[in-house]
Amino acid sequence: MKRRTDAPADRGYLVGVFFFILGLGTLLPWNFFMTASLYFQGRLNKTEWSNGTAVQKEYFFNNWMTLLSQLPLLLFTLLNSILYQRISEAMRIAGSLVFILLLFILTAVLVKVPMEEDRFFSVTMATIWFINSFGAVLQGSLFGLVGLLPQKYSAIFMSGQGLAGTFAAIAMLIAIASETDSETAALGYFVTPCVGTLVTLISYVLLSRLEFAQYYLDKSSKYEAGTTDELLTESSTENGKVNGHANGSVPGSATKDSSTGEAEVDPHPSPDGTKQSFLPLEQAEKGQAKASVIEVFKKIWVMAFCVTFVFTVTLSVFPAVTADVKTSSPGNWERFFISVCCFLIFNLGDWLGRTITTVIHWPRKESRIFPALVVSRVIFVPLLMLCNVQIRSNLPVYFAHDAAFATIMILFSLSSGYFVCLSMSYAPQLVEPKDAETAGALMTFFLALGLSIGAALSFPLRALV
Repeated sequence: MKRRTDAPADRGYLVGVFFFILGLGTLLPWNFFMTASLYFQGRLNKTEWSNGTAVQKEYFFNNWMTLLSQLPLLLFTLLNSILYQRISEAMRIAGSLVFILLLFILTAVLVKVPMEEDRFFSVTMATIWFINSFGAVLQGSLFGLVGLLPQKYSAIFMSGQGLAGTFAAIAMLIAIASETDSETAALGYFVTPCVGTLVTLISYVLLSRLEFAQYYLDKSSKYEAGTTDELLTESSTENGKVNGHANGSVPGSATKDSSTGEAEVDPHPSPDGTKQSFLPLEQAEKGQAKASVIEVFKKIWVMAFCVTFVFTVTLSVFPAVTADVKTSSPGNWERFFISVCCFLIFNLGDWLGRTITTVIHWPRKESRIFPALVVSRVIFVPLLMLCNVQIRSNLPVYFAHDAAFATIMILFSLSSGYFVCLSMSYAPQLVEPKDAETAGALMTFFLALGLSIGAALSFPLRALV
């Protein structure tokens, strides 16, 4: 039988390009604040003199930044399930991007504004909270949106997310290497995400005008919960049952070949050996309501656990511990060490790990090896804590050389990006197409949960070093 599809072509792969940019835009806020930790610590950790004694207040910027980035991500991912029903997709996505842009502009302006350390810390933490709150709504909405498209677009979207960190790390390296004063370099650094967020907003506006995107995204309207409670009527069947297939073909459905004008029938015997004829898939789907959240969760819980565990391990030590590792070769290299060996290596590895999933899918989603490999990543926690961390009081240093730290970071980041992307890509495949958006939203929540747990664990792990 000929299998007919009405889906238009993605001309110039523009939909893929736009979703790559949208993925990039969702993680720009987190990555630019995280990579700029040296700038923030420079403004905060200043030595003061009291009664002839040097006193330096420790703000634990990396820990608080991580926690106050991920808590709103978790809370607003939950809130997004309510906003999803009451606020339009365009308002959630475009509105979030506009507010993120305004908050980035504020951060850039503050570079030139003198401010007492405690007040600057409070304003920065508030900015991080709000910018990540809007980022959570943005990310949750976009994960739900990309879940409506073929699987490869989810991988492209997450590949864009992985590149956001690399983009931020390169921008920081350019700022450090520039011969301008530190304030001007920092200003140029924070203007960059303003431009990136604006490009992301334009990409979203243009996406809705592409025929390929319209085809898949408009189809979601027929999956709205509670659309109808009516059972599908039989169409010349012997047993009066309807049994649609997820692969797009419907047993016994008759379609018309556009070239011959003749009806084609795809006969598949039922388990009892009788022939059945059914309604076309799209007509059948219109009569189906979405499955409940609990039903969807039961199908994707392994993937939900995997994405939670991966981010718990990753955020527990990155950047709270890794950003405090010092080089074994002091000198001019010391200026670039953290930006290169911590942030650039991690983000390049994370992006490469996510990108690899576009061509390699191992282990398979049904394999027990997959969650076992995810759990094995916990070994990176002690490995990184035994590197040459600057403030050392409790643990010995076993990996003092820069090459050892860089090697651990490469494996750490590659595995993080690879397993996260596989988990997020596999989840929608485990449910019916009509429930793909629900699965995407659920996975976004567990992604945020893993980030939040990891951020909370970073405090005791940092204290152990």
